[in-house]
Amino acid sequence: MRKHVFALSLILCIFSSALSQSVEEMVKQADLLEKQMKEEEAYQKFKEVVKLQPHQLYALIRCSELASRIGRRQTTNVRQMDFYTAAKIYAQRALKLSPNDSEANVVMALAYARMSLLKEGKEKVEYVREIKNYADRALASNPNNFKALFIIARWNFELSNLNAIQKAAVKVFYGGVQANSIDSAIYFYEKVRVLAPAFNLNYLELAKAYYRKNNKKKAAELLNYMLRLPNTAADDNTVKDEARQLLATWKV
Repeated sequence: MRKHVFALSLILCIFSSALSQSVEEMVKQADLLEKQMKEEEAYQKFKEVVKLQPHQLYALIRCSELASRIGRRQTTNVRQMDFYTAAKIYAQRALKLSPNDSEANVVMALAYARMSLLKEGKEKVEYVREIKNYADRALASNPNNFKALFIIARWNFELSNLNAIQKAAVKVFYGGVQANSIDSAIYFYEKVRVLAPAFNLNYLELAKAYYRKNNKKKAAELLNYMLRLPNTAADDNTVKDEARQLLATWKV
């Protein structure tokens, strides 16, 4: 009897080891695909990892962030919301495993940020509150998380652009809009630039913030510098196209 139990245990150990090696290899493949800017393929590979190991924190986080990115490129609101909802679900699962993980909180903030673009009125304001909530949690765990800092910067920039009705709604949650929200946006975008100097999208958003402050020369310098950087993300061509359009419009 003991021999049978030992044999069964040995088989299970071998199977578990083989599965672990297989999952580890799949994660490496997914990382490589993402590095090659093949985000859809990377997303599918990470989803396979999650199916094999539902509690694989890293894969859950990558699934969430990739779903948010891919969703942005969808051509209909319905398809976009499908991806953003998936991003939120993956983030929830990651946070259930590790509530204080900085990246898990970042991807939840990102999911809410994407979903807020498709919301209106009170629901939009509630989503905006959650963006700040999860980004702050991410920074509490890692003050140098450049993705969280970027989200906070964008949050401040959007606050500076609210209309009177939206500002009144925000007042309910935040006690009013900071008068220097555009300055806060620039401050955080600049911190991101130091931590992630190859992050193309940050240059685009920082340039918009400087342009809003009427520093057109600085805005144009940032866009021209960014246009010389290599692409590091699947959306960078789109980001650079927008930069060229802004430069043509601004005529600086």
